[in-house]
Amino acid sequence: MVEISPSVLSANFSNLQNDLDQLKKTKVKYLHLDIMDGKFVPNISFGFPIIKSIREDNDFIFDTHLMIDEPIRYIDQFKKSGADLITVHYEACSNLDETIEKIKNSGLKVGLSFKPKTDIEKIIPYLEKIDLCLVMSVEPGFGGQSFIEDSIGKIQKLRSYIDDNNLSCLIEVDGGIKDHNLKKVIDAGVDVVVSGSDIFSHKENSIIDQVNKYYEIINE
Repeated sequence: MVEISPSVLSANFSNLQNDLDQLKKTKVKYLHLDIMDGKFVPNISFGFPIIKSIREDNDFIFDTHLMIDEPIRYIDQFKKSGADLITVHYEACSNLDETIEKIKNSGLKVGLSFKPKTDIEKIIPYLEKIDLCLVMSVEPGFGGQSFIEDSIGKIQKLRSYIDDNNLSCLIEVDGGIKDHNLKKVIDAGVDVVVSGSDIFSHKENSIIDQVNKYYEIINE
């Protein structure tokens, strides 16, 4: 079953819990938290206080995507704030193996992501060491970008390698996902789909209706 991980970055922060309460009325298990430092990516989002405050009243799997330089510095704080899964970037870690081990030793699931221009062959050797591989289908840093089409080939390649080697690593995709291209990434082999504005800010459907629409497409 393909899961949806709605991106909080696109939620209404003036009434955030109301948006999350809407998600609770759906099958959604994951909540995607985009953390940006203004250095690794040219944008700043939110940090520990927001995560900690929403952790108290929500039992989603906190799918925490760190778009920050040297994330190893903050693993303990993200755990204390309530992260369940921490995804770091290949390009952001001077010692990726050490960072992966730090996350594992903290008792958290570990994810690895990479920018669209990074050679996927550099990621393949890590698939046996991680729980999730996040394919960025836009340049990381801002919501609302258009889906990069060659991401499909990357998903297919990851799917083949994971299946051929009997690995348990999940494939996640993030960036430009809408209801009209959802089937494309599902067919390519993803396990988890991140969507932000198309769920939280849809022009016609409520959050609940849009999530249900996604699951209808998933179940087809």
